[in-house]
Amino acid sequence: MPKIIILDYGLGNLRSVEKAIEKAGGAPQISSDPKDLREAEGIILPGVGAFRDAQANLSRLAPALLEDVETEKPLLGICLGLQLLFTESSEGGTYRGLDVIRGRVVRFPEGLKVPHMGWNTLSIVDRDCPLIQGVDSGAYVYFVHSYYGAAENIQEVVAETEYGVTFPSIVSKVNVYATQFHPEKSGATGLRILRNFVNIVRR
Repeated sequence: MPKIIILDYGLGNLRSVEKAIEKAGGAPQISSDPKDLREAEGIILPGVGAFRDAQANLSRLAPALLEDVETEKPLLGICLGLQLLFTESSEGGTYRGLDVIRGRVVRFPEGLKVPHMGWNTLSIVDRDCPLIQGVDSGAYVYFVHSYYGAAENIQEVVAETEYGVTFPSIVSKVNVYATQFHPEKSGATGLRILRNFVNIVRR
C-alpha cells in the first residue's frame, strides 16, 4: 500500500481523513515532520478553520511541501487545504497562499447563507482528470465553507458547483489535486475520489 502523509499543521480533522484513506487502500500516517514528507509517496493537505491561522501554522512546513510538489509527488488538498494552494486569500485581510494554483480565495456574495454547508452536486468539466474517474456529474458531496478559490486558469478547474455563484469544487494542476468539499464525509462518491488518489500515488 502506498505511504501517504496527512500533513498535521494544527488545523484539520485528521483522524477522519486517516480512516478514509485506510478504507481507500492507502497506508496513511499523520505527521508534521518534513522528513516524513520527503519519504512519503503522496501527501494530503487537509484543513478546517481560518486561512490566516492555517497559513501561519503551515509556514514551517511550506518549503518541504513545495519542494515535493516540484518533484511531482501527488498531493491532495481538502477544503481549507484547497484554499491554501491558491495565490492569496481575502479572508480577514489579504494573506499569501502557496501559489500552486493561481487565483484568489474569496467570500460568497452578500445575501447567501454562509457557511455553505451540506450536500451539493458536482458538475464535471474535465472528464480526463484521474481524480474523478468513475464519478458522474450530479454526484453529491459534502461541503462546509464560506470562501472558495476563484481559479485564474479555467483549464485547472475539474468540477464546479452552484451555490448562488458557480465556483470550482475540484481543481488540478499536474500532480496537484484539491477538493473544496470533504471527500472523507461524502459517502461512496468521496471514497471513490480517495481511491482514485491512492491509485494516482501507486502509479
